[in-house]
Amino acid sequence: MSEERELLRGTVAALVEKHASPAAVRQAIESERGYDESLWKLLCEQVGAAALVVPEELGGAGGELADAAVVIEELGKALVPTPLLGTTLAELALLAADQPDTDALEELAAGTKIGTVVFDRDVVINGDVADIAIVADGQRLRRLTEFTAHRVDAMDLTRRLARVESQSDTEIGADPGLADTAAILMAVEQIGAAARCLDLTVEYTKDRVQFGRPIGSFQALKHRMADLYVAVQSARAVVNDAVAEPSPTSAALARFSASEAFSKVAGEAVQMHGGIAITWEHDIQLYFKRAHGSAQLLGPPREHLRRLESEVL
Repeated sequence: MSEERELLRGTVAALVEKHASPAAVRQAIESERGYDESLWKLLCEQVGAAALVVPEELGGAGGELADAAVVIEELGKALVPTPLLGTTLAELALLAADQPDTDALEELAAGTKIGTVVFDRDVVINGDVADIAIVADGQRLRRLTEFTAHRVDAMDLTRRLARVESQSDTEIGADPGLADTAAILMAVEQIGAAARCLDLTVEYTKDRVQFGRPIGSFQALKHRMADLYVAVQSARAVVNDAVAEPSPTSAALARFSASEAFSKVAGEAVQMHGGIAITWEHDIQLYFKRAHGSAQLLGPPREHLRRLESEVL
């Protein structure tokens, strides 16, 4: 990773540590918009989080997908609710338009407007807070010029979802493969969360004592945690390759690998923590819900596996 991206990662991590504690995350998900608006403002003003993929001449930072991935991974570690994923995808959609809306791009880059891309109108990420919504069907892009959104109740409270109904729209260009880009960025987020979930579990097994010893010293648990570490790092390598060289195949590989790794880690974390893991007061239940909720968004793992099967058959 370049020195600039390491600096970006460190800056975001510092903001998350200071402003996105578990208590702050819970407060954010209970707020009207489902995220901490003051933290979102800091991310946009101090980090330029919403401007990373937008060219400099349009008010952005002129960065690459990998820059956005760095921020999304750090936010994913702490399950920080923000509209960054949807806004980034909306920016990429507008940039692919035949005639990019420069005013909208500048507002999205500044964080003063929220965006989203609609792949499934019944399950739209941060659709209920989006100012700009674009439908991507794999062939064409259509911008919703008038729409209504209804919040959808979901198991994962850290990610707001909505059902979007369009009253009018207009075609703006060809779909550049936004579903694959979304899959890659979702996989990045999953890897960040999986790694943090594993860290929390390792820390717990060092503190939890049974029979006069920390449970992490038991050989059986050591083996299980070693297996989890390998699963996360193997999936991370696949996801990093997808970020570096995006394609339909690398996107499907990344999503399948990240979903499987995160679900495995979250499931084992619940087992190792015992009964407290499923109480509202404990953070592990949030990771467990995020793991299973994320795995079903943008197509469940079996759909991505079918795409991969078609590549080898």
